[in-house]
Amino acid sequence: MNAVDIGLAFLEGLALIVSPCILPVLPLVLATSVDGGRRRPYGIIIGFVLAFSLFAMAARELVSLLGLDLDIVKDASLVLLALFGLVLLSEKLSEKFSALTQGAANLGNDLASTRGEGLLSGIAIGALIGLVWTPCAGPILAAVLVQVIRQETELAGNLVILSFGIGAGIPMLIIALTGRKIMSKLGFFTRHAEAVRKGFGVLILLAVAYIASGANIESLFMNANKVEAPRGELVLEEGLGQPYPAPEFAEIAAWENSPPLTMAGLRGKVVLVDFWTYSCINCVRTLPYLTDWDRKYRDMGLVIVGVHSPEFEFEKKLSNVRAAIAQHGIRYPVAQDNRLSTWLNFRNRYWPAHYLIDKQGQVVYTHFGEGQYDVTENNIRYLLGLKEKSETIRVEGPTFASGQTPETYLGYARADSFGGGERPSLDAQASYRFPASLGSDEWVLNGRWRVERERIVGGEKGAALRLSFKARKVFLVLGAAGSKPVHVTIRLNGEPVGSNAGKDAPAGVVTVGRNTLYELIDQKTPKSGLLEIKADSPGLEAYAFTFG
Repeated sequence: MNAVDIGLAFLEGLALIVSPCILPVLPLVLATSVDGGRRRPYGIIIGFVLAFSLFAMAARELVSLLGLDLDIVKDASLVLLALFGLVLLSEKLSEKFSALTQGAANLGNDLASTRGEGLLSGIAIGALIGLVWTPCAGPILAAVLVQVIRQETELAGNLVILSFGIGAGIPMLIIALTGRKIMSKLGFFTRHAEAVRKGFGVLILLAVAYIASGANIESLFMNANKVEAPRGELVLEEGLGQPYPAPEFAEIAAWENSPPLTMAGLRGKVVLVDFWTYSCINCVRTLPYLTDWDRKYRDMGLVIVGVHSPEFEFEKKLSNVRAAIAQHGIRYPVAQDNRLSTWLNFRNRYWPAHYLIDKQGQVVYTHFGEGQYDVTENNIRYLLGLKEKSETIRVEGPTFASGQTPETYLGYARADSFGGGERPSLDAQASYRFPASLGSDEWVLNGRWRVERERIVGGEKGAALRLSFKARKVFLVLGAAGSKPVHVTIRLNGEPVGSNAGKDAPAGVVTVGRNTLYELIDQKTPKSGLLEIKADSPGLEAYAFTFG
């Protein structure tokens, strides 16, 4: 969750009070507040905040349903902001815009005469006023909507919405409570309306130029004590407030692409330690960046060490890890941390996790999960003593859907969402039957299966698994218990997958040989679906679903 986005949304809500288009709305708030009971002003503000919040939630859901690329949304929003800034600079364009929204203003005047004494009538009026103000709040609201849409979870998006609504509502509440005394203060804005309008137009265009330049405003909040570097030099972005000595590699079962390494032996080098495991989709999506950095900066003094810390038992097999190293073109050192001793030394908790270590052996920057690749590369270059930023490669990232199905484990140690009303038999083969219906995010079995601690194993030809999900892509960690591959047929919503087949399921068939992650479904846009997989022979192993 991004606390900076939440704080910025609150400040942007407060900023709406100085918008030129506040003038037609303030009399509505005053009139409807004065003409009612004591609780009515509070109702008006509650309704006002709710109207904005529901509008933003609907916009977030629409973007999710359409599966729009967030980078495109952000670029489009900058264009809209720039256009709105130009509108404010031009008297003719401003007049045309006002004419387009005149209907909303007329509706607002009608609201001023609405009767009702209590809280509920105030909520109804406030909600309508909020809708009236929506077109007026254009540029700031557009910026907030981008912040909302880019949040990776529904909770984080809703908190940004709520923060913005509260920020907008507080000044309005003060106005509603102080009544007509505030009206006398509006003369300045009335007399200088054109200058105020043009001033905001300039501010909006400056903001667009700043955002388009790629400057990172969040770093101003997160690195308040950061020392500014001379022009042409880099600085450490989002570095640790208290760097600490890098922990040692411990009890490594095997080293690939390198003899054994130690932190003491790496002094004088810039070191990036990447905790990963090869069946983790989040880790896999970071590998193109890591291999690119290794290619660009190895000869300049960067050493990347991939600490492979297994999640499943099969990931401890060196042959499986070697196959993954070859598959992803990894040339940097990889340490096989089968006992998770190095993981524990670093007190790590995440896949993937990046620890950046300077030439003196101090951990100066960390990042957990995907993303922040431009920041990480900037910091690598800074620690190497390079003077300028470099263009970070762009790789397709995950698509997050509102209400997306969470990671789903099938082994009983961490299994959840098993549907059908029957209890699985643990560590014993049993027969199962698909139920008539399936709830959201639930999975069920059909045929003979053995449910084990970290996996389920098909016991016959035709053993099948169904999952109700919402996502764009569906991944499943699979393996074959016997010496021969197992062929798996994939169906989506009861039909052949067709163009929705994932890259590992051409024509809707997956050949499962070694234990690894397989992409089964790619719907191109996030949507709900019913996935069914069926094995053509016994021995299919299934571990966990992930989504993107």
